[in-house]
Amino acid sequence: MDLHGRSLLKEIDLTAAEFRYLVDLGARLRLEKRIGVRAHRLAGRTIALVFEKASTRTRSAFEVAAHDEGAHVTYIGPGESHLGSRETARDAARALGLMFDGIGYRGSAQQTVETLGRYAGIPVWNGLTDDWHPTQMLADILTMRDHTDRPLAEISYCYLGDGRNNTASSLLVTGAMLGMDVRVAAPEALQPRPAMQTIARGLAAASGASLTVSADIGTAVAGVDYLYTDVWLSMGELASGWDERIDLLLPYQVNADVVAKTGNPAVKFMHCLPALHNTQTSIGRMLYARRGLEALEVTEEVFESPASIVFEQAANRPHTIKAVMIATVGESG
Repeated sequence: MDLHGRSLLKEIDLTAAEFRYLVDLGARLRLEKRIGVRAHRLAGRTIALVFEKASTRTRSAFEVAAHDEGAHVTYIGPGESHLGSRETARDAARALGLMFDGIGYRGSAQQTVETLGRYAGIPVWNGLTDDWHPTQMLADILTMRDHTDRPLAEISYCYLGDGRNNTASSLLVTGAMLGMDVRVAAPEALQPRPAMQTIARGLAAASGASLTVSADIGTAVAGVDYLYTDVWLSMGELASGWDERIDLLLPYQVNADVVAKTGNPAVKFMHCLPALHNTQTSIGRMLYARRGLEALEVTEEVFESPASIVFEQAANRPHTIKAVMIATVGESG
């Protein structure tokens, strides 16, 4: 499958077959690394990481993936570029496109990564925007596949929490594209945006996917293979709006009761991290002092349980990102 020269700006830039191909390639690259194979398919390539939002896992995954295959990486972190202040994204794209072979971008506006993709003349990969999170989805589907011997079309998962965020949107659309059973449990005020639901339902009509968006937790989680959640409080969001958001979302916390409601003793828990599951962080301590809450989107009991596969998700990110890089700029194309 030829993806050479292509960008990955959002999940729907790929067909279902192309998405599955990248997941398969990621699994093969993971096996190669485990047995010590180093093919250096990105030898001589240069990668720019333009991060307007800081990250632990995404930066690490991109850098490990590039270095494993012999590429050189230049990291341009928050405040280190002039995007949007002294230089337009269009100008930056044209300059970087003449110096590098690929660009990984992480920031807020989807329009920024779309502009980079339009004008750079080289592949651009979306490491996260406010709308989409495609590299996370590749790792998530690989992780789900690792824990079942059934085809993707027979796998079900439910996202609980803020249905408007990038992870929820991406999970809804990705599952719809792949023909999966996708549920979103969220209060009505925080359910996926109509535009995302329209995209997902159009894809589901073609793939045979089952889509459920509901405020009823019991209906949404019944029988699912995977429970998935994400942080309720986004980076850069004003603390003045936290209390209202927390009040809306507390019923959707993934806890032992929600796990029991699935009726599936083998259900797994997923989270793209970081997670507020205890009071061992400064934000966790602040929220405990402010609200008396020991956890937000997931309890410590569930996060640390045998059902939790969150660190497997994280470990899979370099492999699927590596797959994207090799497929789009690697020597094998």
